[in-house]
Amino acid sequence: MKVEMGGNETQIAGGIWIAVISSFINGSTFVLQKKGILRARKRGGSYLRDGVWWSGTLSMIVGQIGNFLAYNAAPAVVVTPLGALGVLFGAVLASFLLQEQLNVLGKSGCVLCCCGSVVLIIHSPTSESVTSSLQLEERLADPVFVIYASLVALVLVVLIVWVAPAHGRTNIMVYVSICSLLGSFTVPSSKGLGLAAQDAFGDGATSSRALCLFLGLLGTLLISIVIQFTFINKALECYSSHMFEAFYYVAFTSTVITASAILFREWVAVGMVDGLGMLCGLTTVCVGVLLLHISSVASLTWRDTVKGPDKMD
Repeated sequence: MKVEMGGNETQIAGGIWIAVISSFINGSTFVLQKKGILRARKRGGSYLRDGVWWSGTLSMIVGQIGNFLAYNAAPAVVVTPLGALGVLFGAVLASFLLQEQLNVLGKSGCVLCCCGSVVLIIHSPTSESVTSSLQLEERLADPVFVIYASLVALVLVVLIVWVAPAHGRTNIMVYVSICSLLGSFTVPSSKGLGLAAQDAFGDGATSSRALCLFLGLLGTLLISIVIQFTFINKALECYSSHMFEAFYYVAFTSTVITASAILFREWVAVGMVDGLGMLCGLTTVCVGVLLLHISSVASLTWRDTVKGPDKMD
């Protein structure tokens, strides 16, 4: 498969490497924050005064910066699924810091995450259909994306205002849904900021429309990140980091790929073979993540079903 992205093959390769590194950094975020929350709970104080929690928060900031760079160097449908590597690293780290054991199911899940990520990279779309702020404005005003964004915003309001206070602490999917649906805004905003910044602050930039677009996307990104950050910590107070990260990855990846497909139409350049390859890769990754979750709540043992000599013929 010929790799091409705006005539610059190095750019997408750099974006993939940044995404991989960011995934490992993000993988440590939930574990460190959960560790800080447990330490603070044991002391009877607030986790806002715990150094381990702040180290997790710092890693989240660094990881988000890395994601921002990666999304502006490669298609979102390439970058987002690589978050599976973060799930893998988080599971390994949690086994050391949080004593969340990684049994044979978990190890099998780790292998599947790696294999699925490689397949996704090989078959992913590597051409951009949006290369300027003017094109981005046209896509943002597209009726299909407007309807999609409006529905997501409406669901988020219902979840945050009514559902989360009543069921957030008893159903993990409430917090997972909130954080994942916000990905429909954070990732397109991150990717769009790079395009808008070129016209707003580049050489000879005079476009006030580009500046307004940049500020609008920046505001959307910051608000989305703050809400995500709040509910991630609410989830970590109630559920294991291992469980939350597994569910969060699958739901977040699904919403981001949907939003990116609608807004940036990155699937246009994907043929049937590569489309099937990406579907298989994503399925493999999701199964791997599911096994990682199962490994935290179930154990696999090899038992001899023969109870004694009298059972043998």
